[in-house]
Amino acid sequence: MEKFKKRWEIQQNWQLLFPFLGLIGLGYSVFRLSKVMVTDDSLVLLGLTSCILFFVLLKFTLFIFKKLESKWVLDYRWEMIRVFIVFAITGSSSMYVGRPIMQLIGITKENLNPILYWILFIIIGLIFYQILLVTFGWLFGQFKFFWEFEKKMLKRMGLKRILD
Repeated sequence: MEKFKKRWEIQQNWQLLFPFLGLIGLGYSVFRLSKVMVTDDSLVLLGLTSCILFFVLLKFTLFIFKKLESKWVLDYRWEMIRVFIVFAITGSSSMYVGRPIMQLIGITKENLNPILYWILFIIIGLIFYQILLVTFGWLFGQFKFFWEFEKKMLKRMGLKRILD
């Protein structure tokens, strides 16, 4: 455990919450993916698929951490896990918030061209993504990081005037 704490620069035990939440989130995602991939009711096949996917995605995530470590300015390595959790929650939440908003406005698949519906769905999802990213970043104690990230993203989208 000390080796793990040293590798992720964890000074206090409460900081272990983020690697734990990351592993739980990865496990849940792998299980859901495995259920889609395995169509029969074989628990052995589902378990095997889940284990293989967990290992592959964990290795891929650690690879991404190494690549982003020099790019993102964070005080400690464990904060990268917190940032990834915020991105995951924000991505899912923006779509869950966007769908009821579209229904409230009266936009449904039935009363609109499917292509136009999905374009509007993505636009509304992106709008809420920007708001939720900073909000969840603040809730997870990473407001400064996500505010700088948001400013970069808006500049790349050509919306620099909003920030001025």
